[in-house]
Amino acid sequence: MRIHVVDHPLVAHKLTTLRDKRTDSATFRRLADELVTLLSYPRPMVVPILRAGLGMLDGMVRLLPTAEVGFLGMVRNEETLQASTYATRMPEDLSGRQVYVLDPMLATGGTLVAAIKELIARGADDVTAVVLLAAPEGVEIMERELAGTPVTVVTASVDQHLNENGYIVPGLGDAGDRMYGAAE
Repeated sequence: MRIHVVDHPLVAHKLTTLRDKRTDSATFRRLADELVTLLSYPRPMVVPILRAGLGMLDGMVRLLPTAEVGFLGMVRNEETLQASTYATRMPEDLSGRQVYVLDPMLATGGTLVAAIKELIARGADDVTAVVLLAAPEGVEIMERELAGTPVTVVTASVDQHLNENGYIVPGLGDAGDRMYGAAE
């Protein structure tokens, strides 16, 4: 059995007020309701992959307002299609954390596989990748490379295939450039 005690100042404050004998019934009910909401999402972590994943961040924190946000900077070499990490900003220990990794495209799968392996190396045991579009080739790579790992992929569509440049067809184009303009 695993027990997770939520160590958060907001939870502690509400629990202190609940313990107070002077707390009236209406306030007790409201605080119990608020506290169970916080306990239902124990310390979720949202990790957008920079830069395109930033465009998905506001929607996730709107849904999970108590979530902490980490960042993972990754870039795909356009010739080899291999991903490399250039920056990380998240806790070293993600044990017991529900982690959402955000990346608009699951194309070749290399970036998401590398990102998820990094999260698992930090102890994450409940990872959900949220992508706008996926390609069958990327899904296949994820299934092969992450077999037996606790990963779920949520997407709006699995498109037809990848083109010769590793882009999803019909796809959306380069999501980062479409959100923020071309970075030279």
